[in-house]
Amino acid sequence: MPPFRDHAPVHTGPAPSLTVIMRSKNSADTIGQALAGLFAQRHDDFELLVVDSGSTDRTLEIVRQYPARLIEIAASDYYPGPVLNLAIAESRTELVVFQNSDVVPLTPDALRALVAPFGDPAVQATFGRQVPRPEAHTWVRRDYAAAFPATGDAPSWLPYSLPFAAMRRSAWQSRPFYADAWGSEDTEWGAWARRAGHRIAYVPGAAVMHSHNYALRQLFGRRFIEGEADAFVPGTSGSALGQARRALTAVARDVAWHLRAGDLRGLVQSPARRTVYHWAYYRGYRHGAARRARGDRDASVGQQVVLSRYEG
Repeated sequence: MPPFRDHAPVHTGPAPSLTVIMRSKNSADTIGQALAGLFAQRHDDFELLVVDSGSTDRTLEIVRQYPARLIEIAASDYYPGPVLNLAIAESRTELVVFQNSDVVPLTPDALRALVAPFGDPAVQATFGRQVPRPEAHTWVRRDYAAAFPATGDAPSWLPYSLPFAAMRRSAWQSRPFYADAWGSEDTEWGAWARRAGHRIAYVPGAAVMHSHNYALRQLFGRRFIEGEADAFVPGTSGSALGQARRALTAVARDVAWHLRAGDLRGLVQSPARRTVYHWAYYRGYRHGAARRARGDRDASVGQQVVLSRYEG
């Protein structure tokens, strides 16, 4: 567990019905929208727990405008799985909600919709629909449309997604988030839950705005740690041939989307994006597989691959 500084909790009376956990670092451009959307929810019986990993902008100033319990950790101590485990351990409710600091609920009932499936005792976790931001690139819109449909179930390759999600504390106690890799803790947990026969509900009505227009170097970092993480998930494969096939298929699908959108510039950029997208995953998967084979539990390489591409 990383060392942390804990500010006094806001709630002193009976525990609320759920805890909302929000992670932040230099999120001043988005966290105000995220918090405003959260505190506009009709389901307002919650405690907010913010875990900040070394913000140097106005993030903490904005957070302090809202009733929140704040935990501060050093930037170097930020590893998603252990930090989430810390936050959940510090919560005091059976239901725990996750909302990223750049996620904005689109309706005042998004939170209520997200937790409604827990009326069924068989449901152990839920996750909501992510709608791209207005400025999202065309290829991002295509990927989000595939991952987060407006109706029905999420695709089988997306077992869980944390930007706007919830779970029972008891389910987390059965399996805390893993610390083997720097990212994809939600995918790994969802894959475990599926193998264990636990039910995870996708809730399209719990809609939020969330997306990223990654530069190529940032995209490499994100996909590297996703590949590294998947190497620790049973049943996954990260072969070079498989990634090459996926890249070609993705480019072909991008063509149709970009032509419909009249986005010729995005169409021209698609091959480079998809090459980086799948090459980085392959590199990360190889790194993760090598770590797993030698029993190496040091996830710092993935951390540096990601952070150096944001801070450089």
